[in-house]
Amino acid sequence: MNKIIRNICIVALFTIGGGWLGIWLNTITGNTQPPMQSLGALVWLTSPALSGLVLRAFGGDGWKDSGFGLNLLSSWKWYLAGILVYPLAALLTFGLGALFGIVSADGFAAKGFGAYWSAAGVMFIGSLMKNIFEEFAWRGYLTPRLDSAKVHPILNHLIVGILWWSWHLPYYYYFLDRSILTSSITTSIPIFLAVGLFVMFPTAILFGELRLVSKSVWPVFILHNVINALSMPLLINGFIKVNGPMGAVFTPTNEGIITSILFGAAGLVIYKFRLSKEQK
Repeated sequence: MNKIIRNICIVALFTIGGGWLGIWLNTITGNTQPPMQSLGALVWLTSPALSGLVLRAFGGDGWKDSGFGLNLLSSWKWYLAGILVYPLAALLTFGLGALFGIVSADGFAAKGFGAYWSAAGVMFIGSLMKNIFEEFAWRGYLTPRLDSAKVHPILNHLIVGILWWSWHLPYYYYFLDRSILTSSITTSIPIFLAVGLFVMFPTAILFGELRLVSKSVWPVFILHNVINALSMPLLINGFIKVNGPMGAVFTPTNEGIITSILFGAAGLVIYKFRLSKEQK
């Protein structure tokens, strides 16, 4: 048990500090590349996952709960859930937002669905590499290792959610182009970060439970890519418009409060299903 907790703390340290280490490396090396193409970005992106892989190989964690297997036959329904859960949550959130006049889809009328799917395809391809490293850190290492340490599942997801959020801070602060950030949010950056901490917890419940019930990282990897691909073009490319101070609540992107609550509800359904199966 002490070994498990020690190794979790090591990965948590790399999760929290890797990005700031990357920024420091860029500073002392006089980086002239765009931040996301720099050595520092590589350190930020890879250090949590790589530290977990090293600890599995040499720190005594082993590979039994790594989730590398596809488990297609036994977990096909969880792959389907990974594909469908965000579109369904986004459509419901959009419907509520449109009902109250907070969200409109004028961009779809002006640009057409073909332009949206083209943008979503570009986002999907661009997300693949980033999400490999994310999911093999959070759901490939932290979630199953906390589970091995007998941490209650809800506390497990809370811890992972906080670490996941903290890992994003240097990304928003330094690595992500500021124009992309401001075009993809509906509030000020401080409020966006505060809301982000709130929404990360129910999102982590969904992601974590999908990982635990499927015993594989890959359904969650698919879910993460689907969310990025379908969500990011909505505001960045102007396919939807969100109005007023309630935008952070009703935006159908994955940063929206209602969307995240729906994620959490789906995660709790999976949690109850998983417990019922384990108790039989």
